[in-house]
Amino acid sequence: MSEEKNVTSNENADAPVRDDGRDLILEVNGLKQYFPVAKSFFGKPTAYLRAVDGVSFTLERGKTLGVVGESGCGKTTLGRTILRLYDVTEGSAVYHSKDSDGNIKDYDLASISRGEFYKLRTELQLIFQDPYSSLPPRMTVGDIIGEAVKIHKIVPQAEVAAYVRGVMERCGLQPHHYDRYPHEFSGGQRQRICIARALAVKPKLVICDEPVSALDVSIQAQIINLLKKLQREEGMSYIFISHDLSVVKYISDEIAVMYLGNIVEMGNTKEICQNAKHPYTQALFSAVPVANPHRKSEPVVLEGELPSPANPPKGCKFHTRCKYCTDRCREEAPIMTEVAPGHFVACHLAEESEQ
Repeated sequence: MSEEKNVTSNENADAPVRDDGRDLILEVNGLKQYFPVAKSFFGKPTAYLRAVDGVSFTLERGKTLGVVGESGCGKTTLGRTILRLYDVTEGSAVYHSKDSDGNIKDYDLASISRGEFYKLRTELQLIFQDPYSSLPPRMTVGDIIGEAVKIHKIVPQAEVAAYVRGVMERCGLQPHHYDRYPHEFSGGQRQRICIARALAVKPKLVICDEPVSALDVSIQAQIINLLKKLQREEGMSYIFISHDLSVVKYISDEIAVMYLGNIVEMGNTKEICQNAKHPYTQALFSAVPVANPHRKSEPVVLEGELPSPANPPKGCKFHTRCKYCTDRCREEAPIMTEVAPGHFVACHLAEESEQ
């Protein structure tokens, strides 16, 4: 695990970081997260689970990047690694912090000290997947939302209660909810509490880890519309992690498709949805239900089982399930190729079709 971290010289990195004049808030470069799964007699790791295996992407300020893929592909681990809930194995995640005067300061979240990261905690927030287990049961809603407000001194102590009630109102919670406990709320209301807790510290970047997966469809729509509304008002950036492609298509400006720890395709949402190039992406989108009763959907059935990230196959990781597999796919790992402006694919088939 000593490869060069610079994405411009790392062939295993998933996508080139583009310097095209955009106002970027985050640049992830060759990020890796390996977990030891076996150790020698002396305690030295001998085998690793490659949960995130050289991921690179950029996120523009005020935009949303949707990260999709089947369970076990590394989506959640990617989000938690960016926020240093796990220590980074290798790579960088450069966060561009902008103050009220427009001055930008860069922080490599993968390597800065914990003291420096503490100062950024208000700017970087995470909305957890499970609204039931992520809320402390013995704290009232007001205390849950106000805890970080007090710690980080977002407002003077005497104004905390009024400030928290204002955040609650913006997130669709009623004033009388302030003194209630989490068990008194429905799933949708609990998720609103989680969103209010994250937004109370005025973040610039929010990682949403499947925030609507546990909710019914009508509540999902309310939460998604709430997130879009708050983004318009505050100019926040989102990394929206989900396996629900319909939700991702609605909320995202760009989509990154993950498979077995790598990004295999990424680009503008409209381009990805209408012109998917990677066989895995095509299979994912073919499984989305069609809203037209007169149109028959024909999902692409993937053969075989998802390989273990502890022992990924040689060459292209998807070749064991791909009907277009060639000898080259079995031996040589594909690199990201730009098949259209801003549309990147890691597939030998797409690469050859562009030549």
